[in-house]
Amino acid sequence: QVQLVQSGGGFVQPGGSLRLSCAASGIILTIYTMGWYRQAPGKQRELVASHSVTNITYSESVKGRFTISRDNAKNMVYLQMDRLKSEDTAVYYCNAKHTWGSNNFWGQGTQVAVSS
Repeated sequence: QVQLVQSGGGFVQPGGSLRLSCAASGIILTIYTMGWYRQAPGKQRELVASHSVTNITYSESVKGRFTISRDNAKNMVYLQMDRLKSEDTAVYYCNAKHTWGSNNFWGQGTQVAVSS
């Protein structure tokens, strides 16, 4: 069985920082592209950051503020979020997609609330 278990998140003031963690089990992380998505109320789920074996991408809204990283040996993925803004408020989801296949797995979601 495949599991993506998220931790972190919470409430933070604008300009603050949070780090999200995603612990994967049941997959070989080296052959998966890992990503972080978010979904705000009334909005579609959007890709925030992606980390494949060959490249890292960010959405324009978070570039320079968020950093995705991975530890393949520990099957862990992280999202460091700095200089948070109110518009970053959303439920964040960890995602694992097989590099050459169709397998696609999701974490349970973690609430991030940015407000003064």
